[in-house]
Amino acid sequence: MFSGLGRCGTVGAVPLDDLPEWLPAWCAEQLGAEPVGVVFERRSISAVFGLLLADGRDVVVKAREDDGRAESCVAAQILLAERGFPCARPLAPPVRVGELAVHAEESRPGGEVLHGDSPDVAARYAEVFARIMAELADVTVAPPLPNPRWARWDHTGSELWPPIAFLDERDQDAVPAYVVDTAERARKRLLAADLPCVLGHADFEAQNLRWRDGRVWAVHDWDSLAWQPEAALVGAACGTFASVTPPTLAPIESSAAFLAAYQALRRRFTAEEQEIAWAASLWPAVHNARWEALHGDPPVCCGAVRAQAAERLRRANA
Repeated sequence: MFSGLGRCGTVGAVPLDDLPEWLPAWCAEQLGAEPVGVVFERRSISAVFGLLLADGRDVVVKAREDDGRAESCVAAQILLAERGFPCARPLAPPVRVGELAVHAEESRPGGEVLHGDSPDVAARYAEVFARIMAELADVTVAPPLPNPRWARWDHTGSELWPPIAFLDERDQDAVPAYVVDTAERARKRLLAADLPCVLGHADFEAQNLRWRDGRVWAVHDWDSLAWQPEAALVGAACGTFASVTPPTLAPIESSAAFLAAYQALRRRFTAEEQEIAWAASLWPAVHNARWEALHGDPPVCCGAVRAQAAERLRRANA
């Protein structure tokens, strides 16, 4: 997801001297050993460091702006890892370092990205998402609010988009009118819903999963948990599941296959929930389309929104 990790950051081995000054001491205090090697580094709005520690362990340290979400996200990830769910096990709770929330988890390397956006691939991803939602259903943590930027249609600001300073300061006239119109209609439908919120993964993209021997090996990016209606979380996932770099919007027939497979495994959605799922399928795409337009990037999501918005909005009754 744009504004996530690894979209536009640096990736690769870096010298130890290039690590933030606070990081070696943080590792020594929280993990019991200092880093002696850097396996990878990704920096964008947030930062992720793959480190080799002096005691031989491979760990991943994550540093994000402390917006109050990290504690709940890590607590939920710990519970899932303890149950054997395929995700990295956190090694340290979030610790505030300046304006950052920093925590660490085990390295869980290996596996391959499952590429493709066909209905069959969509159904495979839906099975994983259904498993995630089932596992999270009885996890009790404080809601991880505010929701991630690309799932924050419920913000309380006065404008259409959630306040994001580094985007808001750019020329908004660059955003195509059809993107703005789609966002307005989808958000209006989402806000009109009266559905209970639940915990769910809000960055369910191909790039955040790894597969091995036909089975999911790892689900990453638990920092992106959200507190939204189940149908909205499933809807967002049915639009984003095929995204790698750059992100896009899955074909309509594949989103439909995702929704059908999820409901077959979990429960049948009401007519209202069906509409909310389709409305939510558009919100990450319009968020990414706005990002593209404001940065002058190739119009991947812009093109997908232009081609699919009318039908998705129809299904959303928006």
